[in-house]
Amino acid sequence: MKWMILAVAGALGTLARVGMSTAVQKSVVSTFPWGVTAVNLAGSLLFGILFALVSLRFLNHPQAQAFFLVGFLGAFTTFSTLMFETVRLMQTGQMLTALGLLLLQNGLGLLFFWLGLQSVVLLTGKVFQ
Repeated sequence: MKWMILAVAGALGTLARVGMSTAVQKSVVSTFPWGVTAVNLAGSLLFGILFALVSLRFLNHPQAQAFFLVGFLGAFTTFSTLMFETVRLMQTGQMLTALGLLLLQNGLGLLFFWLGLQSVVLLTGKVFQ
């Protein structure tokens, strides 16, 4: 049953991400990825709200927690999870580790994305612009 809950929540999170990102990006005249930025920030806000509700025992049902926190927000954005982990480290006084986590995730994320692009360039001979 838990797998089905996660699958449905993940599908809904994906659809919400695409819908929101597309709508926001179409509403601005800019090449900056405002759609993705809006999704990541909204996901962080929602994760913070839901995590607080879980912590305060307002959202006690394990299946509801899995649906919203793991399934929906996991598919909506993983940025919210990164922010959660960073704040958790900060709250326990691990400021350097929190900073390291942000630098590592963002730095390696950018590097791995670039490496993925370059591997396709090498395999196909086509350059992305």
